[in-house]
Amino acid sequence: MNAKRGNDVWDPLIPSRQDKSRARAVPNTPQTRAESYRLAFDDTDFLCREELRPVRLQLELLKPELLLQEEGIKSTAVLFGGARIPEPGGIAWAAKNETQRRNLEANARYYEQARAFARRCSEHSMATGGEEFVVTTGGGPGVMEAGNRGAVDVGARSIGLNIVLPHEQAPNEYVTPGLCFNFHYFAIRKMHFLMRARVIALFPGGFGTMDELFESLTLIQTGRMERVPLLLFGREFWSRAIDLDFLAEQGTISPGDADLIDHVDSGDEAWEVVKNFYGI
Repeated sequence: MNAKRGNDVWDPLIPSRQDKSRARAVPNTPQTRAESYRLAFDDTDFLCREELRPVRLQLELLKPELLLQEEGIKSTAVLFGGARIPEPGGIAWAAKNETQRRNLEANARYYEQARAFARRCSEHSMATGGEEFVVTTGGGPGVMEAGNRGAVDVGARSIGLNIVLPHEQAPNEYVTPGLCFNFHYFAIRKMHFLMRARVIALFPGGFGTMDELFESLTLIQTGRMERVPLLLFGREFWSRAIDLDFLAEQGTISPGDADLIDHVDSGDEAWEVVKNFYGI
């Protein structure tokens, strides 16, 4: 028996993987077929019980964290935005009427700007060892695809944090396979978006994008997270989608809270904000 772990730490106990194989290599009898006989950590039905939710939350936090550590990912550039925005010339598959089709196709310019910004972040990442400013998206279509695609354009790695949904959420082909994760819990997924973030870029999107915007804003505004560049792409879109000046007038936010956001319209303009913020 090899009494060392992979990191050369002495461990005389039999590895769990070994016992997992041994437990399966037994005679096929009524006793060994019984659910009660399965090893607890090898019993997916048991792990999916309602009482095991705290364990599942911990597993979803641990698995990506350990793998990202092993891959040497130190910091990320996070891109949020609509899954329904097509690339220029693409089909607005989510449009329900002609007005939506026209607007989604017009918003395809943000696909290109997301791709361009991801390229700039990835170029800097590659120039500094590939461990910093690693592009991270929700891993799906639309703006998310554009972000991962921008990293591929320059030969860089990128992360996709997918989540199980009834629609719209399968990994796009540009996510680095070994950095493609899948989640059940939105809350844990959002933690992973922000735990390494050096910049947060938000493009036009729907409820999910709004959720991610205000989650990030709240953490920064309350001091629960270090301030990082928070970029809103598309002045025209965001000026109608949210009105922070109105909130300040009503007294529900402080007048300076709106200054936590930088409004930009292009990938190059956004990268200049990041460069100035960090003195790159």
